Amino acid sequence: MPTLILIRHGRSTANTEGLLAGRMPGIALDERGAAQAAALPGRLAGLPISEVVTSPLQRCEETVRPLLDARPELRAHTDERIGECDYGDWSGRKLAELKDEPLMEIVQAHPSAAAFPGGESMRAMQTRAAEAVREWNARVERDHGADAVYLMCSHGDIIKSLVAEALGLHLDLFQRIAVEPCSITAIRYTRLRPFLLRLGDTGDFASLVPREEPPAGDAAVGGGAGAP
Repeated sequence: MPTLILIRHGRSTANTEGLLAGRMPGIALDERGAAQAAALPGRLAGLPISEVVTSPLQRCEETVRPLLDARPELRAHTDERIGECDYGDWSGRKLAELKDEPLMEIVQAHPSAAAFPGGESMRAMQTRAAEAVREWNARVERDHGADAVYLMCSHGDIIKSLVAEALGLHLDLFQRIAVEPCSITAIRYTRLRPFLLRLGDTGDFASLVPREEPPAGDAAVGGGAGAP
């Protein structure tokens, strides 16, 4: 079965403003995010990518655009099932404000029980994304062969949930996974089991440098802004 390259979108204006963007329209890449996207064709130059699938949100479409420009034989397929989690009434709010919401404790410690007011549950998010991957695996293998490589550009919580599913981890453990903006995660699927080949690879170790303020113990809902 194929190898899936998961790209989290580049850093967005919402990331730098500390907003939980969710499915809000008009959230673009910031200057750094655009530079991250521009570097993608070089980072992926050695890979024979057969298909590109993207979330319908602007920040993902902007992330894959340089790759599509560099490889005119490719075109992007939009799949809403790998779109951002529907955070409902939380969308557009400051993450700093949301940390005191009682639901945040559930999101952090027991996400399989978390459902966002006016939005969707995290279980539903994982289920739809995993179904999309299974269908695309079959389609890519049918059209391009069992050794094909294809790419999906999606969002932090979506990618974390797909990694958890591939590793056989309960969704309640997925907050232990971190993927930075424009990071590369690779999963090779086989008939019996998936193999996680790369996780959140940016080629940049700046995020590992100790900071003046130690990072919080909670996971970054939506994925966080990455290295400063």
